[in-house]
Amino acid sequence: MGGGVHALMRRKQVDSERARAAGAHQLRKELSITQLVAIGVGSTIGAGVYVLVGTVAREHSGPALTLSFLIAGIAAALSAFCYAELASRCPSAGSAYHYSYICVGEGVAWLIGWALILEYTIGGSAVARGISPNLALFFGGPDSLPWILARHELPWLDVVVDPCAAFLVFVVTGLLCVGIKESSFVQGVVTVLNCFVMLFVIIAGLVPYFAMDPDTPISSAFARHGMHWAMYVVTTGAVLALCSTLMGSILPQPRILMAMARDGLLPSFFCDVNKKTQVPVKSTIVTGICAATLAFFMDVSQLAGMVSVGTLLAFTIVAVSILILRYVPPDEVPLPSSLQASFRLSQENDEEKMTGSLGDEDHGQGASEINDAIVVESIKDPLIEKHPYASKLDEAKRRKTAACSIASVCVGVLVLTSSASATFLPFLVQCFICVFGGLLLLTGLGVLCWIDQDNGRHSFGHSGGFICPLVPLLPVMCILINTYLLINLGGGTWMRVGVWLVMGVFVYIFYGRTHSSLTDVVYVPVAQANKIYEHSSSSFVA
Repeated sequence: MGGGVHALMRRKQVDSERARAAGAHQLRKELSITQLVAIGVGSTIGAGVYVLVGTVAREHSGPALTLSFLIAGIAAALSAFCYAELASRCPSAGSAYHYSYICVGEGVAWLIGWALILEYTIGGSAVARGISPNLALFFGGPDSLPWILARHELPWLDVVVDPCAAFLVFVVTGLLCVGIKESSFVQGVVTVLNCFVMLFVIIAGLVPYFAMDPDTPISSAFARHGMHWAMYVVTTGAVLALCSTLMGSILPQPRILMAMARDGLLPSFFCDVNKKTQVPVKSTIVTGICAATLAFFMDVSQLAGMVSVGTLLAFTIVAVSILILRYVPPDEVPLPSSLQASFRLSQENDEEKMTGSLGDEDHGQGASEINDAIVVESIKDPLIEKHPYASKLDEAKRRKTAACSIASVCVGVLVLTSSASATFLPFLVQCFICVFGGLLLLTGLGVLCWIDQDNGRHSFGHSGGFICPLVPLLPVMCILINTYLLINLGGGTWMRVGVWLVMGVFVYIFYGRTHSSLTDVVYVPVAQANKIYEHSSSSFVA
């Protein structure tokens, strides 16, 4: 039992520049700032604008659609600040999985990585399902696509298959296998064209929310007003935007699979990188096959909620990681097996030095005289010797207080959001639980504002990058909003996602836990690890 709990709490080290440069499974670094911005914009202006607007407005929010976008935008913006700091301090493939593995532990990192696999697969599938209705408008309507690409209903399965969506997923997968530079160039061109189309479009106020087409909301809105030429312009932008978003959805998942396989939590098959293109081709192909299968069989309305679970879980754990990084960053790091011999050698040298010093009588007499002098001075001014020990005790107390406060914030947020959404409870009971959760949240936040942040936050990981502002308030607000959104996703969505997470737990228990790269590592203090790394580097150079 103890070993299992220890496995869940194992945390890995931030990759050093030297380790990343010498690693066997490294990706080609080809993307410029412009290309990264293009990928980000292309992934943002996609399914949320051209596909889900109709479904959300017609079936959920109605005229409050703009408020829904505002809340989602605030949640994403708060999370973006947290992501920016973690990405600059812990640069490596893996996104929220990688950050939570460093800051929280292996168990949480596994669940986040497993949820991200579901998110990116379903996200790509949902986007692909949204392309075919827009593409059909060029042929005259929803039922005008060529037979081989048109949607067909399978009566014996009660599903509507979409061959066009599956075909587009395979096309994008092939493009991503060619290389990141080539695929990002295509995505950049598509994103620029899409931005021009978006400047032409006014989303709100075209038609009543109850009259919006759930598949092609914007294009159909122009058609209702007789502006068929505008419909074709917008449809072109929609198809281009959704293709760009499809690339942005499929691109990250092979990196998640590669990062988890590199850490030993998944088979090494997924971390193979093609020597020529420096792309995880095998992981990309597996991702494409899974996404194409879902796009072929599943409907967008069934997929949308499941995408949100992975996204919001990642946003929440990233905000928690910022609090941990600022207040209780890891003070011990795992030592790779290749350097454990150096660690044991340094321990033996220290023991030999200690034994030698005890055997040297002259030195022992000198040390005794020095100790006597220190004792005398300590009597005169006790702070001379007690101050270092007091500071260590104070630091340990500060870390313990900070950890308890972070836990109080997380529990308070969970209690507050759960009770606020529990409309089945009596009003007084609901109010009492809300007040209790709010007190836990405010108490934890107040203590975090009062105590000092850890000095190690300046040197942990790769220092000198972006610093998230307004800590702890901003991460706590991020946790609160994202948790509330998670609680309100609905029971059906959570049941489907729960099945996937339970499958992930079994995979971790029977494979990941025993094959983890941290199974036999030795944890040493950060300062001692740095000395060992420096010694190993100097020995290698010599």
